[in-house]
Amino acid sequence: MRVVELQGFGGPEVLGVAERAIPQIAPGEVLIRVAAAGFNRADVSQREGQYPPPPGESDLPGLECSGVVVATGDRTTRLHMGDRVCALLAGGGYAEFVVVPEEQVLLAPESLDLVDAAGIMEVAATVLSNLAPGGEESLPLPGSAVLFHGGSGGLGGFGIQLGAALGLTVYSTAGTAAGVQHCLELGAAAACNYRERDFAEFISEETRGIGVDFILDMVGAPYLMRNLRSLSPEGRLAIIATLGGSEARLDLRLLMQKRLTVEGTTLRARPVRGAHSKAEIVAAVERVVWPLISSARLRPAAPLRMPLDRAADLHAAHAERSLPPGKAVLVADPTLA
Repeated sequence: MRVVELQGFGGPEVLGVAERAIPQIAPGEVLIRVAAAGFNRADVSQREGQYPPPPGESDLPGLECSGVVVATGDRTTRLHMGDRVCALLAGGGYAEFVVVPEEQVLLAPESLDLVDAAGIMEVAATVLSNLAPGGEESLPLPGSAVLFHGGSGGLGGFGIQLGAALGLTVYSTAGTAAGVQHCLELGAAAACNYRERDFAEFISEETRGIGVDFILDMVGAPYLMRNLRSLSPEGRLAIIATLGGSEARLDLRLLMQKRLTVEGTTLRARPVRGAHSKAEIVAAVERVVWPLISSARLRPAAPLRMPLDRAADLHAAHAERSLPPGKAVLVADPTLA
């Protein structure tokens, strides 16, 4: 099979097209012929040597894909050959075939083109598991105020859409005027250009000094204190990446005075099964997100498409900040769309 592999760590040039054997299926797994793989910022971190796959998982980038089931292993119960699916992966998406535990695979929404569906699972699982870490019953109530940073990207953008579909008041940040406009088009109540304005001041003004109930952040250290100032009393900050740095000074008095909660989470290294597992999260995505898509209350934005062979070009465009706002996918088999 054709794959895109890391031929070292560094810039986009370390991504190379190669041939590998189709992976062997194990009990409880399904083999998927990949239609397309979603591109995520985590793929860049892996390419740079900063985000290795969990032990025993594929060394190929790619944390989500769509495709068609072509084989099922022993002890699989839900999926069958020919099923159109979306999958959450620990790695291996940049390939024509991938094996994945059945619990991490869902039937693709019928309303979506299979290639367009490739970029949903990772962002849906990440956003939902942080927005409602205790399951659906812990979802913020309609009208709650939330802030998703990076709304012009795939993750933040999906957060805006999901939050709006759930009746939340959603705020976001972006680094360009086009990005801000993209956030508003996705359903944000308001968005600010963080290069031109302090987002903490923006949130204070928009919420009349009250703050938001939840923040999803991937910047880390440089945003820590401003995030805390932007939270309402008993608000919650979920940090899922440290793109701007991992060490920061923290004024514990603010944490105590406002009774705030700060959480750090990752998705890739979670166990497949058990408490707080990928299986639990994927099942929650099926219960919460899939009905919103089926009813058209949530319409995932169509992603930018590029051929799998041009993965290095996609990574280079991301590095040059020349990609349009929104999600991007790498198409492995356009005939499956």
